[in-house]
Amino acid sequence: MSFVPGQPVTAVVQRIEIQKLRQGDNLILGFSIGGGIDQDPGQNPFSEDKSDKGIYVTRITPQGPADVAGLRMGDKIMQVNGWDMTMVTHDQARKRLTKKKEDVVRLLVTRKSLEEAVKHSKGNYAKQ
Repeated sequence: MSFVPGQPVTAVVQRIEIQKLRQGDNLILGFSIGGGIDQDPGQNPFSEDKSDKGIYVTRITPQGPADVAGLRMGDKIMQVNGWDMTMVTHDQARKRLTKKKEDVVRLLVTRKSLEEAVKHSKGNYAKQ
């Protein structure tokens, strides 16, 4: 997905709700992120557009809360609990995800397979 800062984004998204796992004083999500407007987008292995500074899922803990909820490695996080994540620093994204007062994280994510499925279905529809 190509993204130009300051321009509207059209994306096929999936809603994912993650119930954080409480371990002592910690709330565990079960995934790690990479990216952000303060990071080098050329180092992002999940983006085809090497100027994309979005927030991506870089690791999923097997059978952890994110895995159970359906989050996948390589997903691009577009929103967290209604907050836009397309133009945030890595640290801002981390803080949004790990708020202590929130037991549930609601994400809007996009992934390449979602976009391809929509493109494929549009192609098949036009042929019918």
